[in-house]
Amino acid sequence: KDGFISFVNEVTDLEEQKKQWGDNVEVIEIEEPKFIIPGFIDTHIHAPQYSFTGTGYDLPLLDWLSTYTFPAETKLSDQTKATAVYNDVVNRTLSNGTTTAAYFATIHLEATKTLVKILYEKGQRALVGKVNMDQNSPDNYKETFEASVRDTRAFVDFALAEVEHQKQTSRHVAPVLPV
Repeated sequence: KDGFISFVNEVTDLEEQKKQWGDNVEVIEIEEPKFIIPGFIDTHIHAPQYSFTGTGYDLPLLDWLSTYTFPAETKLSDQTKATAVYNDVVNRTLSNGTTTAAYFATIHLEATKTLVKILYEKGQRALVGKVNMDQNSPDNYKETFEASVRDTRAFVDFALAEVEHQKQTSRHVAPVLPV
């Protein structure tokens, strides 16, 4: 119902099943060799890094971060770019069967909120974390401790408000708190 499997049952007597579950149930019979497989779950995906997937793997980690990751993530302070990248990554993961993902966004509050909105729009279940960075990155991709705490709290408040707002349909997205 509404894109969800309500129940799975062996159908030996369809009329008996209708008595138990009601006449308005849509029955879909799965015959061999067909089977039902759940969606994939990606437990660790850096959404901003999708824009350069497969690039620079010949570099050591710190060079790769400096050359690709930090510049790409810095650009996502621009909402237009964030929307484009996040639409792409969510579309691609869904098209490949990923129904649930744990996403890391950027240090940018508004871009992280954008990811949440896109996830709701597209219907992918997710845990979303705002990145907190006050060291080991370029000066243009750092935040103060105070700004990090303020924006993380604002993100959690936003995400929880979205959950409340979306409860009419489903609960797909939840904030992730750094430990």
